[in-house]
This record gives sequence, C-alpha cells and structure tokens, in this order.
Amino acid sequence: MSETKRTEISSLGEFKLIDHLTANFAATNSSTIKGVGDDAAVISCGSLTPNPSPEERGGRMVKVVTTDMLVEGIHFDLMYFPLRSLGYKSVAVNLSDVYAMNATPKQITVSIAISNRFSVEALEEFYEGIQMACKKFEVDLVGGDTTSSNKGFIISVTAIGEANENEIVYRSGAKAGDLLCVSGDLGAAYCGLQLLEREKAVFREHPEAQPEFSNRQYIIGRCLKPEPRKDVIDFFRHAGIKPTSMIDISDGLSSEIFHLCKQSETGCMLQEENVPIDQETYHQALEFNVDPITCALSGGEDYELLFTIDPKDEKKIRDADDLRVIGKILEKEKGMKMITKGGNEIALTALGWDAFKPT
Repeated sequence: MSETKRTEISSLGEFKLIDHLTANFAATNSSTIKGVGDDAAVISCGSLTPNPSPEERGGRMVKVVTTDMLVEGIHFDLMYFPLRSLGYKSVAVNLSDVYAMNATPKQITVSIAISNRFSVEALEEFYEGIQMACKKFEVDLVGGDTTSSNKGFIISVTAIGEANENEIVYRSGAKAGDLLCVSGDLGAAYCGLQLLEREKAVFREHPEAQPEFSNRQYIIGRCLKPEPRKDVIDFFRHAGIKPTSMIDISDGLSSEIFHLCKQSETGCMLQEENVPIDQETYHQALEFNVDPITCALSGGEDYELLFTIDPKDEKKIRDADDLRVIGKILEKEKGMKMITKGGNEIALTALGWDAFKPT
C-alpha cells in the first residue's frame, strides 16, 4: 500500500502556495478584469456597451478589492501592541494595497474572531483605531462579521476602492529601461519590531525593568502605526505621472522587486547607495550588529510604495521630497542584480518575511 504524499506548506512559502492553490482557477465572469496575482483584484462596474472599445474602457469605473488577515502570535503581540494601534494598522495595511493599484479606497469590512480574554471595553479600543483610520483616509466601514476563537485574536479586513480603468497600475507593466523608485525610507518597521521584542525579553526576565525606547520613537511608530501612502498617489495625479508598475512593500524591498520583475518578465539593477534608510534605523541596526541594508531588503512591513516609471518622468520624481530612484529595470536575461556601495555587482536575493517559514 503506497503512502499518501505529504508536502509541507513551509516548502512552498506564502506566494508559491497561493500560486499552487489557485493555478486551476480561471475567470469566467466578464466583470473580472484582474484576479489573483496583484495587490488587489480589479472588477468592472459595468459598461454601456457589450464590447467596449479601448477608449470606452479607459473611461469605465472599476472596483479594486483586497483582503488581509492579522493573527495574534503571527502578525502582532498584544504584550506591546496597543489595541488602538492594532485597529489602525489593520485598516492601514489594506488601504496600502489599494493605493498600490493607483486607486482610491472607499469602503472596508472588518471581521474578527475573539476569545473570552477580551472585554467589550478592549474591543471598543480596537474599533477606535479603526475609526481613526477611516476618518483619516475617508473610507466607510460597511460591514463585517464577529465570531469566537478558542485562542487569540484574528482579524480580517477587506478594502474596496475605485478608479478609472485606465488609471489602474499593475505589477506587470515594467519594461527594460524604466526607472525603479521607492517612497519614504525602508527598514524602520523591522528595527522597531526587533527593539520591541528585545524589551519584551528583558521584561520577562526582569518585570521591574522599564523599557528603553529613548531616541527610537520613529522606528517604534513605523512598526505599530504604519501609514499607507495616499500622499504619493495624490502626487502622481497632480504631477501627471502614471507608474508603469507598482507594489506596496510589506515583505521587504528585495521580495517586492522580485514580484514586480516576475510579473513584468524583466530583470533589474538595484543601487545599494540609493536605498533610503533613516538615521534612526541605521543606528539601531548597527546596535543589533545587523547591516542596515539587510533591514531594508528583508525586513518588511514598511508599507511604502515600490514603483517603476518611464525615464521621461525622472525629473518629476527627483524633484519630489520623499521619492527616490533606486535602480533600473533590465531585460529578463540580465537577471536581478545589486551594485553595492563598494561598487561590486552581486545577485539580488529575495529574503522577505514568510508567514509559513518554520520557527
């Protein structure tokens, strides 16, 4: 009798698992414009004609839909994560996916599973954070679900946005010669998380000890209360820029570059010296004996935007305060490379966060 085959989920990882499980699903509804494989799905709101021309399609409104789960013990630790901040972050990480499609978020639904550890007052605090995010980004809470959990706190948020179809930006549009760009700075959320974990370990050994966060408020804030980059999307529209491809940075810069290049069938050249790293992140990384560029490449949860542009828009990007050109898109056969600060050319590897990695 032959043994039943068993493949460990950790052998695939999150994204290969998604590809594997959805490989045999084909879109059968004409309203499905984009399904699995990007930051959000794209769904048409209908058209006046059965077979619209490219011009008619360009003016058609579409919906973008994305969902994320946050699981206690995997994505957050309530020992140091305030419930209000958790509510805010639960919304923010979903809105970031909508902005990564160059769309505007309009509604969210929130579903939670809770154990009897949580009181009504605790959930009120969590929903205060949700409300803060809704007000700031002008989105409406329109539904959700609540159920019990045998252990821990599980959160699922779905965000719905909209845009004209010709404004949508996918991961797959980059082409050789495009410039690789990023918003903000990278690695801060990872360093903030490591600092919180360090202080948690100290507290467990010495409950009387006070946490040491002096001069580290920025990286702590980037971990506990990330801000989706609505301002960048507003800048694109004001400046007349439409990126050729885009993705948000949730799993680390190198991992997201790989996603863009895989979907676009390209290679890239990343310039290490151009990767933006805040001074607070830089010093904290050195304190942990970690190369700061490693935090930027592999840390994740920065929720900045990684995007490519036509070279004709380079001046507009360089004139912006918070956007930076960090590399160039190459032909696929040239591979994925990074030029180090020392001038060496090395292979770029994707070492981003993986929810299924064995611990």
